[in-house]
Amino acid sequence: MPNTRPIEGTLVRSYSTNFEHDEEPIDEGGMWLNGRKDGIDWCDVLVKDGHAYGEVTRMSSAERRAEQALDGEAAGGEAQEGDYDDPTAVLTGKWGRNQSARATVYSVNQTDDFFQEVEIRLRSTIEPNWCSGYEVFWRVSKSDAAYAEIVRWNGKIADFTSLARAMGPAFGVKDGDVVEATIVGTHITSYINGREVLSVDDDRFTEGAPGVGFNFFVGNTNVDHGLSSFEVDTYD
Repeated sequence: MPNTRPIEGTLVRSYSTNFEHDEEPIDEGGMWLNGRKDGIDWCDVLVKDGHAYGEVTRMSSAERRAEQALDGEAAGGEAQEGDYDDPTAVLTGKWGRNQSARATVYSVNQTDDFFQEVEIRLRSTIEPNWCSGYEVFWRVSKSDAAYAEIVRWNGKIADFTSLARAMGPAFGVKDGDVVEATIVGTHITSYINGREVLSVDDDRFTEGAPGVGFNFFVGNTNVDHGLSSFEVDTYD
């Protein structure tokens, strides 16, 4: 996989993985914090057969958000609904505040029956009953229902703010695609295969760790989508 997108400044810390060892949840020698193991309210990221994916979530309340509907309106209007116990993992320790992360998409048996997503986390924090930071994600679909989005997780479960989104086949991903997310200062940018697809500015979080995640309420299709590699460089 190519190197992450370069950022001006002093390189603080880097990490890369091809998810070579099966783990429940991902740990890689103490490198990762997980949504359920460490954050309690969310779910963990698992590794098997060379790719990372989310564990099965509570499946008690499905996701309903206006931006997921093709006509811009969900049945429930603008109010978001769902468990939002997304499988999430972030790297441990101190990282540079400007971050560039890149991952390779894994996808088989692609379906639009669920909102399958691959997610890169930036400036994120996981603590008991708390998960904050930025999430850049792409639907694992190439249909008209595909999308890319950037959201801010404000800390408590189901408390998030959509910052930017776009819909259509050009904003979804398939197996082998390379997704990338950067944050420099207040500017967050999303890429697919080196092409910029979305950007926004937000100044809420100035520090935190990079990581990965997946959407909740995808049932047993959780094993059908994930990431087969991940790397990050961080700078100050």
